[in-house]
Amino acid sequence: MKKYALVILSVVAVSVCLESSSAEVSNNEKPNILVVFIDDMGFADPSCFGNPLMKTPHIDKLAAEGIKLTNFYVNSPICSASRVALTTGQYQGRWRIHSYLNSRAGNANRGMANYLDPSAPTTAKKLKAAGYATAHFGKWHMGGGRDVDDAPLPQAYGFEESLVSFEGLGDRLISNPGGIERAKALGHGEIIPCERWERMQIQTDRTIDFIRRHRDVPFYVRLFPNDVHDAHVPLPGSADKFKSVSADPYVRNFFAVLEEMDKQIGRVIATIDELNLGKKTLVLFTSDNGPTDWPRKYKTGPPAGFTGPYRGRKWSLFEGGIRMPFIARWTGTIPAGIEDTTSIVSAIDLSPTICRLAGVPVEAELDGVDRGDVLLGKASRRDKPVFWQYGHPHAILKGGKPEHQSPTFALRDGRWKFMINPDGSESQLFDLDADEGETTNLFSRYPERAAVM
Repeated sequence: MKKYALVILSVVAVSVCLESSSAEVSNNEKPNILVVFIDDMGFADPSCFGNPLMKTPHIDKLAAEGIKLTNFYVNSPICSASRVALTTGQYQGRWRIHSYLNSRAGNANRGMANYLDPSAPTTAKKLKAAGYATAHFGKWHMGGGRDVDDAPLPQAYGFEESLVSFEGLGDRLISNPGGIERAKALGHGEIIPCERWERMQIQTDRTIDFIRRHRDVPFYVRLFPNDVHDAHVPLPGSADKFKSVSADPYVRNFFAVLEEMDKQIGRVIATIDELNLGKKTLVLFTSDNGPTDWPRKYKTGPPAGFTGPYRGRKWSLFEGGIRMPFIARWTGTIPAGIEDTTSIVSAIDLSPTICRLAGVPVEAELDGVDRGDVLLGKASRRDKPVFWQYGHPHAILKGGKPEHQSPTFALRDGRWKFMINPDGSESQLFDLDADEGETTNLFSRYPERAAVM
């Protein structure tokens, strides 16, 4: 197959023309960058993307002040692989991380590395070298935890400050007594006990503190909450308000966690605005993959999390597993209140786009591409396809419903999406412009199109 890069997300300097990829950017012109990467949030979980049962006012406000992209894709339907792609600007398969990182035995059984190789190119390393203050607060899941005690700390990837959770090393938040003891045995950093419902507030507190301390220098900070990943454990009593919305206690708990996540996002954005940094700060908001699809979740009804019109959920290469809500805000630079429904964008494009903005050269080895014009409101067609490969057959987590389970490979090229297994089985072709729900397989009708792809 061809090599695939993608379309993307971007950032734009206030007085620097994005058309000029080699422009020099002074420290005063370098934008601050905040990347918010939610865990297991579906396309339609934010109300501005279609949540039918509750409101997310702070996310909605962010969207109203920036641009929404409805053709934004992550590069995997599962956590570790998705995070590696966003972090490096490369397809995660280059680093042997095609699914979630587990124990040493679990990784070896699936032909996976135990952690992201620290030689991988990362946005943080490049920005740090260019004078940015850098930090990562929240879920890591690119190595460390379980029984992997030799993974590099986030500092090896360019983050000067970090606070992670149980799937990482370094200072970390741990939410259960058994986990605390296991984390202590691994060493490498301070273990901070907390209740599960306290994690995002603590991660947000650290993010706000970092922003306040670095208000006078360019900063690159990532807020990667563990929410809204299950199990959903909200502050006791906070889910009661949703009794009129759902009879399912699991769904009510999800709504309470989603509401708290929205509140914490609002705190960070309010801090940026309070410090008069809105015109100097690019905020990027999206999710790592679709909502959970454990088979056990169907015992009491459909699981929590909305994918809108899209088929599939987490662990699926159908749209609901990989198409994510995406918002970018940069006050005065990105047009406010617009929606791009045609431009295809992907997480691997974040790294080269951010680097262009910071005046940092972009290596030819990156799979992502700079698409600043899309963020500026100029919709355009991606001239290269986007490629997905999720795990190995019989060695991956699968969705709870057969109709959510997808072939191993997928490719989107313009309006067309092609899917297939390595042995040639389950060939599927969809015209997403006419059939966004992937209901009609056109493989037999357009074999020449499938052959090209």
